[in-house]
Amino acid sequence: MASRKTPQTNRDQADKYSVLLPTYNERDNLPLIVWLLVKSFRESGFNYEIIVIDDGSPDGTLEVAKQLQKIYGEDKMLLRPRAKKLGLGTAYIHGMKHASGNFIIIMDADLSHHPKFIPEFIEKQKEGNYDLVSGTRYQGNGGVYGWDLRRKLISRGANFLSQVLLRPGASDLTGSFRLYKKHVLEGLVERCVSKGYVFQMEMIVRARQLNYTIGEVPISFVDRVYGESKLGGNEIVSFVKGLLTLFATT
Repeated sequence: MASRKTPQTNRDQADKYSVLLPTYNERDNLPLIVWLLVKSFRESGFNYEIIVIDDGSPDGTLEVAKQLQKIYGEDKMLLRPRAKKLGLGTAYIHGMKHASGNFIIIMDADLSHHPKFIPEFIEKQKEGNYDLVSGTRYQGNGGVYGWDLRRKLISRGANFLSQVLLRPGASDLTGSFRLYKKHVLEGLVERCVSKGYVFQMEMIVRARQLNYTIGEVPISFVDRVYGESKLGGNEIVSFVKGLLTLFATT
């Protein structure tokens, strides 16, 4: 074990974490999530950058991001907007092109994912040199707060069905709070064909197929503070179709 500690220390100093924040109508949430991210990284001492990928939000999210960039600096906060909403997968690809970190953190900008868990993700990754670390609501002291019974049943049902059909080796397939080695995320995104809520699930399934190692950290998921949830009937139908497609093709 002693022989591994020296290179680990050197790697700690060289590691950089690029946080990808895809946004659409998040002007009220963005200032707080960025402040929490900066606070978490400053307290933990890890090197970082935050990349905001705004998809033409009509509510002025990009203008808010520009003000935040003046506060935190262009070296720590990068703005890489797009003209319109083009999907989560392409947002990650777009963000990764501008990421200088060797690790990528993906999370929602609506305050449902608290940055306080990021140091735990990083420590977990180092502990097993995992290719990716996923936040889980369904293990340990993880949980969901602020959802009504319908949302909880949908989420639990979707996850249960996914586990039965796909046997992915991870307890939370539909979550979107994760840490990846950059080259791993690049490879997975290239292979994924799903859109919407199925995309995150396919990422885990593809990772399993490619024999990537997956670590998990229990997280508390909190329903968005401002704005409306983007989960509706159409998304549920799309999820089921995508799940069945994955089952048939993997």
